[in-house]
Amino acid sequence: MLSAALAGFLLTVVWSASFVDGVIGDSVTDAILGRDAGEAALGGVAAGVAFAFVSGVAGTFTACNIAVFSTLAPMAADGGGRGRRVRLVLRPLLWLGLGTVLVSAAYGVVVGLVGTDMPQFETASSAPGALSPRLVQAAVVFGGIGAVLCYLGLAAVGLVRDPFRRHPDTRLVLLGGLVGAFLIGRPFPLFRHLFRDAAESGNPVYGAGAFVLQSVGNIALMAVVLVLIGLSVGDRVGRWLTARPGRIESFTAAGMLVAGVFLILYWDVRLLAMRDILPWYPVAPWV
Repeated sequence: MLSAALAGFLLTVVWSASFVDGVIGDSVTDAILGRDAGEAALGGVAAGVAFAFVSGVAGTFTACNIAVFSTLAPMAADGGGRGRRVRLVLRPLLWLGLGTVLVSAAYGVVVGLVGTDMPQFETASSAPGALSPRLVQAAVVFGGIGAVLCYLGLAAVGLVRDPFRRHPDTRLVLLGGLVGAFLIGRPFPLFRHLFRDAAESGNPVYGAGAFVLQSVGNIALMAVVLVLIGLSVGDRVGRWLTARPGRIESFTAAGMLVAGVFLILYWDVRLLAMRDILPWYPVAPWV
């Protein structure tokens, strides 16, 4: 657990948002859509729907998704035939998707109703020594998600009480809700582009649909990867995970702690240092 927490801290040191958002996110979205996704107008509901899903796929590899991956990967590696392993992945993905859809749809409705008065609508940079309302919202949301992931990680190895021990499906719904909640604090430039379009539309149905598709795109690639794991190396990984008691729980807990510690330190400590509110935080030269 200490190693996982250290890995989460080191990830905040080397993480470059400009590289992940610009080089990976923008490049993937531009390539699929065939245009500059960040600058072009969405131009109607159909274009907004396409943009929502594609930009969600481009933002797949976030810290929260890594935690979810660590929870579902052992299921893909369970023993049995290929059909059984695929079913073991698809069933929890349905519960995960339920939580994601509920949260993202609810936030989309709020954005469609409240519109341009929301903090995320602002794009102006905050002055040194201050945080804009948009960054405050991101810090609170991501810090809260990180705290929940840390607790679930500790609960997975029995260090704290596990409220979902008898209700594992409820845990998956909660994890899906955390993926959906990423939209509430997300500073991802392509998401802000979609957010502003939904806010300006004043249409809660469009807002809900676009945000749901963003979240579905966010977990779609992860679902494909998990199914491929189950079909290709499921037996070998399954034998390794079950060779020692507690290994599956440790694998799950480590993924959650890495993501949770990263979110708390990145959004509630490093952010303050980058805005000159805290005196210093270690960062790599390329950040």
